[in-house]
Amino acid sequence: MDQSMMLMLSNLLHLHNHLDPTTSLLSDLSSDATSPTSLLTSTSAAPLLFFTIASVLSYVASNPPSKPTNKNKNPKPSGSGRTPSAATAEFSVSAFRALSTEHIWAMEAPLRDAQWRSLYGLSHPVFTTVVDKLKPYITQSQLSLPSDYAVAMVLSRLYHGLSAQTLASRYALEPYLISKITNMITRLLATKLYPEFINVPVSRRRLVKTTQGFQELTALPNICGAIDGTSVRLHKLPTDLINPSMYHSRHGFPSILLQVVADHQKIFWDVCVKAPGGFDDATHFRDSLLYNRLISGDIEWDKAVNVRGQHVRPYIVGDWCYPLLSFLLTPFSWNRTGSPAQNAFDEGIMKGRKMVEEAIGLLKGRWKILQDLNVGLNHAPQTIVACCVLHNLCQIAREPEPDLWREPEENGSPPRVLENEKPFCYYGESLRQALADDLYQRLSSR
Repeated sequence: MDQSMMLMLSNLLHLHNHLDPTTSLLSDLSSDATSPTSLLTSTSAAPLLFFTIASVLSYVASNPPSKPTNKNKNPKPSGSGRTPSAATAEFSVSAFRALSTEHIWAMEAPLRDAQWRSLYGLSHPVFTTVVDKLKPYITQSQLSLPSDYAVAMVLSRLYHGLSAQTLASRYALEPYLISKITNMITRLLATKLYPEFINVPVSRRRLVKTTQGFQELTALPNICGAIDGTSVRLHKLPTDLINPSMYHSRHGFPSILLQVVADHQKIFWDVCVKAPGGFDDATHFRDSLLYNRLISGDIEWDKAVNVRGQHVRPYIVGDWCYPLLSFLLTPFSWNRTGSPAQNAFDEGIMKGRKMVEEAIGLLKGRWKILQDLNVGLNHAPQTIVACCVLHNLCQIAREPEPDLWREPEENGSPPRVLENEKPFCYYGESLRQALADDLYQRLSSR
């Protein structure tokens, strides 16, 4: 019993003697007057009151309550309501291994894949495909983390758009190490997997499948792809840039340009990231490898159709921001001010272009890091290309499509034709008019 309790009992003794002076609790313990029985049988209420209070206090003193926890010393909960230690344990190697090797096979495939997509943006089979293809290269790098764990970490960053600092606190690693692992995985995706999953449809079988797919959509023959560009917003620009204004897009934010060509299944078959956000689509296109291969005749598509005496080889379609060329056909006008035949052609072109617009919407809708790219400027192109590779993997595997990311409205005037492009432009005008007249005649005869 502590000193405060002893002091309280002493005060009660004095109070008792004051209330009932005929009984003394400090007298001889053998006296009947001081026995418990005498207290209970006393004619005064004071002894009974004291005995009751003393019994309660004695019980409390012998059973002290546990000390309350100092809430100020507890670690602050994270934004998700978990303490840092709990959050770290949830994303540890052991937790990932339990999910990927124990729990995952006890779940039904739809539930398993839904859970995997919520974490990493793709189903478990597609995830294992990525890991299997990257594992030999990751092993060569002598990374201290397991290959599948490293890939999962980077995919979670690309899918959720997390910063290196956020991922570092989640996985209990240093931010510089998160950046290093991200750079390694995205570089491998953009270089080692790019040739396998992003390539020009030159084989006869694939070319026929692509042109037939576009013809079902547009009623126009021999379209083999649709081209478009998009600004990828940068989270911030380096402070030591000589001319940062060249990165500001027409939409007002810092960015770099992504140019893609997609087929009728919204699968990219060409990707280019070479220009700051302040450049226009035509300039970016003319600086791309695809443009140089097409204008030099390096790409040979072994499929041609005859339309009103015109030899029409496979071509791609784009909007009025691109130059009209024999291998790139654009609309006659942007506001349907042409002839009925020209307007019908423009409508068909826009149906084809819708595939690349939706492909870009899916790309940014699934890999949210592209909505606000929080990597260094030097690593931005490879991160974008890596997301394009992952997009194709998801489209080929027929993964569920997320909500489309909506792009700002396009505007601008047609680019001027360069001197070396004039022969291609002249032939493109003839092809476009022949296709328009043929389409209008077929539509009118229905």
